[in-house]
Amino acid sequence: MSAASSASEQRQECALADLTWPEAADRAGAGAVLAVPLGSTEQHGPHLPLSTDTDLAQWLCLRLSGERDQVVVAPPLGYGSSGEHAGFAGTLSIGQAALELLLVELGRSASETFDRMLLVSGHGGNAEPLRRAERRLRAESRDVLGWLPRWNGDAHAGHSETSMQLALAPGRVRLGRARPGNTRPIGELAAALREVGVAGLSENGVLGDPSGANAADGDRLLAGLLDDLINAFDAWLGPAG
Repeated sequence: MSAASSASEQRQECALADLTWPEAADRAGAGAVLAVPLGSTEQHGPHLPLSTDTDLAQWLCLRLSGERDQVVVAPPLGYGSSGEHAGFAGTLSIGQAALELLLVELGRSASETFDRMLLVSGHGGNAEPLRRAERRLRAESRDVLGWLPRWNGDAHAGHSETSMQLALAPGRVRLGRARPGNTRPIGELAAALREVGVAGLSENGVLGDPSGANAADGDRLLAGLLDDLINAFDAWLGPAG
């Protein structure tokens, strides 16, 4: 069974957008945690959709809600800090400062209803503003946790992300257009990324090699990420959670 199929069969998933305000109040009063999927709208090579990072974050939050019934999933935030992908059509970035402010104001508003908020980012470029917003909200005595997925594999639109997208939504992957990009390890590219962005390192926007990507590998990666998220969530709530 693919990750996409199993996700659709989680009967306990709870989306905030589906609730009325009294229902949201009831859930919050019972100790609900608001999970916010944070992604991006950015290029993922010629073969993956611009929503790839958002798709991952939303899937993780919904699956977490299926596993932990106190989780209510907010509508996804599909814009992030993606300046490193400038120059590729369709990339829409709001930058670090705007993203940090957005998350701080969102956290302040969410805390009027929910005692706790979980921010799950599917885009690594959101990490710095996410951490700054997390620290600021915690300094205001708001209970917030930021979480980003980590996996061993290529950096962007390569085998790992292509496999996960094939598990989540195979019909949205243009596999016939998948081509290797810059295959040097991300550690060797990090400094150059800050200076010239992805466009300066890869003509097609890929950092890695999507060749051989498949849904079975994607399912394994997704299962590992979900386990990591559940463990982090449980550790955050503690025994009383």
